[in-house]
Amino acid sequence: MLTRRHLLATGLALALFPTTLAAGIQAYTPGLAEQAMREGKRIVLIFGADWCSTCRRQERIINDLRASSPRYDAELTIIRVDWDAYGTGELSRALAIPRRSTLIALNGDRELSRIIAGTREAEIRQLFDRALAG
Repeated sequence: MLTRRHLLATGLALALFPTTLAAGIQAYTPGLAEQAMREGKRIVLIFGADWCSTCRRQERIINDLRASSPRYDAELTIIRVDWDAYGTGELSRALAIPRRSTLIALNGDRELSRIIAGTREAEIRQLFDRALAG
């Protein structure tokens, strides 16, 4: 039997669970972004950490943008790279990622735009639009 306490705990857990990995955003595993680059896809890479307040702000804006424009999910390969797991990995080194809260738009392996620790909606929208334009 569900008690009020269970319902509150469930609601809190859901509120704290990162919504970033909802449909349309893939969690990075080694080779995923590299394969998309080789295939010439239009890509947005989100280098973030769950504990990073700047990253959380960026991801809220990204989710709002995705909700307002289904083209982003339909036409872009959006990949979230967990900074704690892959921040010093091969992909981060190859792209010279200086820190978490870095967003990159790519067309294949060609970089189109980069944001480091930016949290302005207009700037993030511009990055996504550059990715769409390829």
